[in-house]
Amino acid sequence: MTIEKLLIANRGEIALRIHRAAHEMGIRTVAVHSTADADAMHVRLADEAICIGPPSAKDSYLNIPAIISAAEVSHADAIHPGYGFLSENARFAEIIEAHGLIFVGPKPEHIRTMGDKVEAKRTAGALGLPLVPGSDGAVSDIEEAKKIAANVGYPVIIKAASGGGGRGMKVCNSADDLETLMQQAGTEAKAAFGDATVYIEKYLGNPRHIEFQVFGDGKGNAIHLGERDCSLQRRHQKVLEEAPSPIISAEERARMGKICADAMAGMGYRGAGTIEFLWENGEFYFIEMNTRIQVEHPVTEMITGFDLVREQIRIADGHPLSVKQSDLEFRGHSIECRLNAEDPSTFAPSPGLVKAYHPAGGMHVRVDSGLYAGYRVPPYYDSMVAKLIVYGRTRQSCMMRMRRALEEMVIDGIKTNIPLHQALLREADVIDGNYTIKWLEEWLEKQADGG
Repeated sequence: MTIEKLLIANRGEIALRIHRAAHEMGIRTVAVHSTADADAMHVRLADEAICIGPPSAKDSYLNIPAIISAAEVSHADAIHPGYGFLSENARFAEIIEAHGLIFVGPKPEHIRTMGDKVEAKRTAGALGLPLVPGSDGAVSDIEEAKKIAANVGYPVIIKAASGGGGRGMKVCNSADDLETLMQQAGTEAKAAFGDATVYIEKYLGNPRHIEFQVFGDGKGNAIHLGERDCSLQRRHQKVLEEAPSPIISAEERARMGKICADAMAGMGYRGAGTIEFLWENGEFYFIEMNTRIQVEHPVTEMITGFDLVREQIRIADGHPLSVKQSDLEFRGHSIECRLNAEDPSTFAPSPGLVKAYHPAGGMHVRVDSGLYAGYRVPPYYDSMVAKLIVYGRTRQSCMMRMRRALEEMVIDGIKTNIPLHQALLREADVIDGNYTIKWLEEWLEKQADGG
């Protein structure tokens, strides 16, 4: 089994990232694109490009028959889904394999298990991952819900089993409100995900978001590549990520990393995955697993020197892991700023023509982006247009380098959130690493109030 031609079922910076990894491995690439992305950089650089539909994602990047047809007419051997879109769609993975193609990702059953929040929690607990106290599964009976909530203690959070992005989530502070909030969460979940199932967990007051990068070869071997701190979030969307976390010790990293790697080995997990935790008062609590490459994977690459996308392709091609846990070293510090085409104050999207573009450069500075002068950012997709990643031997030197790199970055013609990142890196709490998942939204409220 050898991958000679890879179809990239995605767009933007991640499509370009996959193309680059494939070409460095001697693999030809096929770009698929909507009519809105005909001039995108990954389309220009790929060996072949196939239009799969109009601008709307549901008619193009989510159009499974069109993507499979593109793979067949281009004689691709494999499909890499990137992140977002169809990357965590178990049915898509099954269809790819049913057509005799290689899916660059986990086994479909693992995608399905981890995509169901209730089943994911049950599986994680069975594999030895620490859980947030709460219901063992879906809850529909209000009396049962009240018993669970009383047992774990208020406040509790009601979550959609098929949810994500903050939809179908309600915080409940007392038994009086539980029934109403469960109904609201179920209604929201049904509207957003087609599934009204909800479950209950202990609500953690002010945690950090810590995630561990894992890799398995599908043959019972697995490793971890340390943690990332993704606590700076707005509306459950990550804004800035760093590795390692400023608050995790080397001992905690080794202990939790081993627990995560052992869990993946126990599953027979294949490919890249991220196990996400809330961390509070020295304790980790499993929240979910993402069965794909993450937006923030570059910070892990910077501190390990390990190419995650290359390894994804290798493992999909049937090879064992290229490294053992003992081969990996964590050195220095890395920060990633997500650069979005949006107003830095109102966060309103700002698509349009990029009149000038100059990426930051210099030692240990990386820019993952498909931007170029003359490119028109379409209004149909996620607003992220670039990722600015820097490395330093220490966290302080890394932050100084990021400040300098943000000053150098030129994206003219559209508004971006570069001023927001510059402001964040001047804040004492961020400089000291003293922030939680609530910090950014509270800070933004103060700025809006003139504080």
